[in-house]
Amino acid sequence: MKDVETISPIKRRDFMKGISLAAAAGASTVALPKAAFSAKANRQPHYGMLIDLRRCIGCHACSVSCKAEFDVPLGATRSWVEYVEKGDYPNVSRSFLPRLCNHCSKPQCVDVCPTGATWKRKEDGIVVVDPDICIGCKYCLQACPYDARFINPVTGAADKCDFCQHRVEKGLEPSCVNACIGGARIFGDLNDPSSKISRMIAKNPVTVLRQEMGTEPNVFYIAADHSDPHTAREGEYIRIDTHRREPERR
Repeated sequence: MKDVETISPIKRRDFMKGISLAAAAGASTVALPKAAFSAKANRQPHYGMLIDLRRCIGCHACSVSCKAEFDVPLGATRSWVEYVEKGDYPNVSRSFLPRLCNHCSKPQCVDVCPTGATWKRKEDGIVVVDPDICIGCKYCLQACPYDARFINPVTGAADKCDFCQHRVEKGLEPSCVNACIGGARIFGDLNDPSSKISRMIAKNPVTVLRQEMGTEPNVFYIAADHSDPHTAREGEYIRIDTHRREPERR
């Protein structure tokens, strides 16, 4: 279709080059478009992420780079990739579903926090946690429909993805976006209609996780398989591997 922004297949040479770049992700400095963080803009940015599953190969470069960026303790994850298997032989399929905090426009985690340790930043829409204020009550963990939070065993406070706030404030992309060798992750300003993420969302069918919860997530997916073993039809085989401490999706 003419109105759909197409993406060319990944060539083997480009794929191998991407692996090399991902290995050196710590030294990479891929910048966001200047319009996304310009102090001269009359409007506040509202950041979001788009994950194009047509380009995701399930390599975990995103989750590994996230762990390296934040020194995430063993057994804990800010970002992870689920493997979705379903069907009966020979009609079987496997797909990938990257997961992270959805930085919702109506975050339930914020509403239940008794100390105000978590909030949605007015300047860019990123949902953050202050570990110095958090008392580790786990209310936010229970309220999050996306199982995106955990108690950091080092700080004793709630922890999660913050869109690499420290990088974004410097005009850099989040570490997971920078490390994605397939270019499956797109980060940018949802309030800017000319940004790549806005153009892609406008021209492609997108979905969000658990839309029925009314949280208005700001992480969008193209061509995602949202199959869930909890809602599978009788006799339907669906298996989700999370590669987390909890092997099954909550």
